Amino acid sequence: FAEALGARGLAYIAEVCTAGSYVPDRTASLTDHLADLDGQLRRLGPLKPLLVNCIGGCDRWDIATSVEFFRGALDLAGCHGVAIAFETHRGRSLYSPWVAEKVLERLALPLTCDFSHWCVVCEGLGDSEDDLLREVARCAVHIHGRVGYDQGPQVPDPSAPRYAADLERHLRWWRWIWEARNLQGHSHSTLTPEFGPDGYQAIDPASDRPVGDLDELNRWLAQRCRAEFTGMGDDGREKRPVHLPSPAKTSPKDLRTFP
Repeated sequence: FAEALGARGLAYIAEVCTAGSYVPDRTASLTDHLADLDGQLRRLGPLKPLLVNCIGGCDRWDIATSVEFFRGALDLAGCHGVAIAFETHRGRSLYSPWVAEKVLERLALPLTCDFSHWCVVCEGLGDSEDDLLREVARCAVHIHGRVGYDQGPQVPDPSAPRYAADLERHLRWWRWIWEARNLQGHSHSTLTPEFGPDGYQAIDPASDRPVGDLDELNRWLAQRCRAEFTGMGDDGREKRPVHLPSPAKTSPKDLRTFP
């Protein structure tokens, strides 16, 4: 895999889950989670990932345990010489915006923002959460580009008029991230179009077939984000390039450093 990346001049955004898959083993200890992360970061070393997205911690933990996990995880990333970000994912320590707020009050934490998960947890995110989401946006280093709604983490088709309001909400939240990174002086921002299978994709109950083509959905979202964010500047600042990895989570060869 490392040879294939090098031959094609591709940078790589890796993803790891601690103590389980996307849903953790809720009996696993803090030590188990950190030991698992340590081993995965060691194995990723030869791939020289641009960023490691970590789906980590556990939603049943209290805030203090989650903060201890994140401190340990940041230390491990430093020891292995990799950039790491922690995803706002259901089932994990950052499963809700209000838990994330309490964690961020105690620790500066680089985030992968996947707001689609919070849409489900909160059964919709309204304007009352805008101030909190703006604060979260300031900590974002990567975006998972999937559009959620109040009853699910993935709309069947983000281009459909039925889901126009959900799309516009996500575009607004993602814009806040782009604006924050511009103001922080970062030269690049990254987004992974992430419409996927694995229970996320709607199934037609009559035919038992998936609704929509995932490649086309991700391609459409990437094009929409390019149109929305490429060359975006604010307050007269220099406009910055936007690089969107493919659904396989690779990015262009000229994207060498992160953040």
